[in-house]
Amino acid sequence: MRETIISSDGLIRCRWCAEKDDFIHYHDNEWGMPVKDDQGLFEKFCLESFQSGLSWRTILAKRENFRRAFVHFDFNQVALFNGNDINRLMSDEGIVRHRGKIEAVINNAHRAKSLIAEWGSLAHFFWPYEVAVNTYMPQSLTTSAESVTLAKELKKRGWRFLGPTTIFAFMQATGLINDHAEHCHSRDIVEQAKQNFIRP
Repeated sequence: MRETIISSDGLIRCRWCAEKDDFIHYHDNEWGMPVKDDQGLFEKFCLESFQSGLSWRTILAKRENFRRAFVHFDFNQVALFNGNDINRLMSDEGIVRHRGKIEAVINNAHRAKSLIAEWGSLAHFFWPYEVAVNTYMPQSLTTSAESVTLAKELKKRGWRFLGPTTIFAFMQATGLINDHAEHCHSRDIVEQAKQNFIRP
C-alpha cells in the first residue's frame, strides 16, 4: 500500500490523514513538530495514553474536552485531583471514561513534577531519546529501541499506562522522531523545524 495520498489541494500527505479535515490540520500543523514546553509534552503524553486501544480520531475529536477536564493538562493542578475529581471525570461524557487511564493521568502528573525537580524540565529528560536519523522506512514500525528504553525508564520511575508502542506514538507526535512518509510535503517542514529547534 502506498504510504501517501494526493489530497484535493494537490499536496502529498501521509495516507493516515486521508481527506478528513481534522486529521489534515493536525498532520500539517502539529504531528512531528518539535515540542519543548513541559505542559505541551505532558498533554501529548496523556492523550497518547488515552488513545491506547482506540482510534486517534476519537481522541482528536475530544481533545478540547480533555483540555477542559484536565485544566489544560497543567500537571501541577492535576496532581491535586482527588477521588471526587475521578468521579467527576468518570461522569464526563466528553472524554474517554476509563478509570485506569484517568487515574494514570493523575499519577503521571505527580511523576512529571518529580521528573522536573530532578531534571529541570520534561524536555531535558525526553529529548535525549530523540531519533536524529531514521534508519528504517517511515511509518513501518510501531516501536523502536528508543521507545522500549524510554518506556522502561518511565515505568521504573512510576509512570503508568504506557508501553513501547504508546511511547513511540508520543515520540512521533512530539518531534522526537520525524516519521512523516518519505514524499509527504510535511516531512521537509518538520525536518527544517527540527534543524532550527534549540534542544534543551
